[in-house]
Amino acid sequence: KCLRRKEVHMTTFYFVRHGHMDTSMAGKKFYKDFSYNMMTLSEKGIGQIKETAKDVRLANAELIIASPFGRTLHSAAILSKELNIDMKVETDLHEWLADAVSYDFLPDDIAEKSYKALSENEGRHPIGETCLWESAEQMKKRVMKVLDKYKDFDSVIVVCHGTLMQYVLGIPHPENGQIEVLTY
Repeated sequence: KCLRRKEVHMTTFYFVRHGHMDTSMAGKKFYKDFSYNMMTLSEKGIGQIKETAKDVRLANAELIIASPFGRTLHSAAILSKELNIDMKVETDLHEWLADAVSYDFLPDDIAEKSYKALSENEGRHPIGETCLWESAEQMKKRVMKVLDKYKDFDSVIVVCHGTLMQYVLGIPHPENGQIEVLTY
C-alpha cells in the first residue's frame, strides 16, 4: 500500500509599505486627529510606489489588498493601475494602535509614549502590566485573520504600514515602497 503525500497549497504574500506621505496639510482643514490618516502620498511617495510596481516579483500577483488609510489606498491604487490587478480594502490591515482597548485617538504625546514602550519591549506587553497599546502578537493575530481569507490565491500584494510589517514579519522597520515576502 502506497502513501500519498497530501498537497499543500502555499500562498505568497508580498507586503509593500506605502509610499512617503504628503503631510503638508497636517493639522489643517479636516486633517486633524484621526483624519490625519486620510492624507495621501507626496510626489516622492508616488515615485516610490511606481518604482515598486516595476519589481518582477509583483507581476504575477492575482489581487491587491490594502489598509483603509489614505497613504495605503493611494499606494494600492497606483500598484493596481501599473500592474492591472484588482484591489480590495481590508480594514484589519490598519496601522498599529496606540489604544487597542477603546480604539480612541490619543494625543500625540501619549501615542509617542506608547510607541516608545512598544519599541523598548520588542512588541511585547511587560509581564504583569495592562497596556493600552497593541502588541506584536495582537497585530499578527488580526493580520493572519485577513490573510486566511486569501490563502487559496497563489500570490497577493498586501499594501500596509511599516510598524505592522516590522512586528508581524519580524523585520527591521521597512522603507517606503519596500517589499517583504511571506509564504503562507
